[in-house]
Formats: sequence, C-alpha cells, structure tokens
Amino acid sequence: MSRHRFLQVDAFTTTALAGNPCAIVFDADELPVETMQAVALEMNLSETAFLMTSDEADVRARYFTPAEEIPLAGHPTIASMHALVEEGRLTLDGEREVSLQLEAGVIPVTLTRSPGGGIRVTMRQLAPRFERRYEARDVAPAFGLDPDDLVPDVPIETVSTGTRQLMIPVRSHDALRRARVDVDRYTALREEGDFFSPHLFCTEGATPAGDTFARHFGVPPDTPEDPFTGSATGGMAAFLWRHRMIPGPRFTAEQGHWMGRPGAARVKVLGPPDAIEGVLVAGEAVTVVEGVLSLP
Repeated sequence: MSRHRFLQVDAFTTTALAGNPCAIVFDADELPVETMQAVALEMNLSETAFLMTSDEADVRARYFTPAEEIPLAGHPTIASMHALVEEGRLTLDGEREVSLQLEAGVIPVTLTRSPGGGIRVTMRQLAPRFERRYEARDVAPAFGLDPDDLVPDVPIETVSTGTRQLMIPVRSHDALRRARVDVDRYTALREEGDFFSPHLFCTEGATPAGDTFARHFGVPPDTPEDPFTGSATGGMAAFLWRHRMIPGPRFTAEQGHWMGRPGAARVKVLGPPDAIEGVLVAGEAVTVVEGVLSLP
C-alpha cells in the first residue's frame, strides 16, 4: 500500500467552489498508468493531475480524464502549479519561470504573485496546428443545433495547441444555451473525427468583463460538461485570431457561469494571425480539499 498526498484545487478562479476543480496527486513517479486512470475515475473530475520528477524539466505531470489520458490541459496546469507553490515544493519570490514536461512536450509556465496575494499561473501553449474542417450540417445536430445556429463563413475545424479540440463558433448566447449533446450522434462524430473534445463558443462574454463565452462537452464516463477548459481556450484564441474574429490578440475568456462555476482566463495570442507562435493562457486557483490517497 502506498500513500500519496493530494489536493483538490479550483482553477481559473479566485473564489472557492467556482472555476474548474482538479485533483493533484504528488510523488506519482512509481504509479502505474492503470492506477492513475483508476484514480482519475475515482475522483470523477474532468481531469486529475499526477506530479513526478523529470530529467527534462523542473516538473513532470500526466493528466487523466475519468476515461483516458490527455496530452496537454489548461486547468490541471494552473491547479498543479498553484499546488506546488502552496505546498512549498516550488518557491516563489516575485516571478519565476518553470519548465513543465507534459505528454505533449515541455512548455514554459510563468508564476507571479497577483495583486491580491494569490498565485497567477501563465502557461504558454504550443504553436497551433489547424487540422481537419467539418461541415455545419454534420456537426450541429450532434449538439441539438441547426446549421444556422453556427457562425457563417467561418470554418468548423480541429485546432491543437497541444490537444486536438473541435472549434465550433456559434452565433449567440441563445444558441450556446440551447446546445445539448446528442450522445449517439456525438459519439459517431467523435469516432469518425480527429478531435479529443468539442468547444462551442461565441464572441460575447457572460459578464461585462468577458470577451468570449464557451461551453465544452464530454461523454460518459467523462464529466458531461467542463466548467473551464484551458487547453481549448488556447485553441479557441488561435482560431479567433487566425480568422479575424477578435479585434486584437488579448482578451478575457469566460466559461462555466451557467453551471454555477464561473471561471475566467486572461489570454494572449503570440504572433500575427497567419503565423501564430503560441498562446498564453493565465489564471489563478484556490485549494479546497487536502488529503492522502491510500493506493495498492
């Protein structure tokens, strides 16, 4: 029996019980992949992070949904960095850059103290890859929508800044609110497609402080809807900038408000629309649970 300290951290929020919760398991070097997957299913959160030592970076992490491993994710990165500083495993005096080894590769993460005394984590996601495009008539019904609910003259396409996400721009909050997963149609779309999960969004915030609002869906045994999706926010940012849907490369992304778990990220796209070099996604976090896992 092995014992591992863990925290549960709400990411992309400064308020407990908001944003997106993530479990962080420390000292996971010797855990088999099967055990990590079983723990993620036990936690039943959108992702669980397992932290370990690295020969290539300051820290290594592996992220699992309840169903499968994901190569890069935003809210586990924000939560993990927050947890490492809070536990004293990383020191932070002013500002610090940390290298983080993920399955998608090594990325830089910048840690700073926010004006309120919290820990602001900024992850640099990889340069985007714009991959397969889809027809509105094939995608909209999987979410209970009509093709006319989607933004015309803009592609529906898979974008990856480390994890492949299907970018689905919708016309309005009304369309976004009406979106519901048709499990059979969505499962067929995903099995035939090239993406990990879908991101539906519009260029209107949930609050006056926001510039975009999004919903992100999964299918069982993953959580049905993600409160805040940092990796997809990076892909969405690259998509919006490339297709000239935002006036500038900086904006505030909002998600989770209709789930009672409001979250927000500060986003910056690096490089011109036709030659994007990466995306910065920044947020804070709050610890809400701490404990010890007893594992075989």
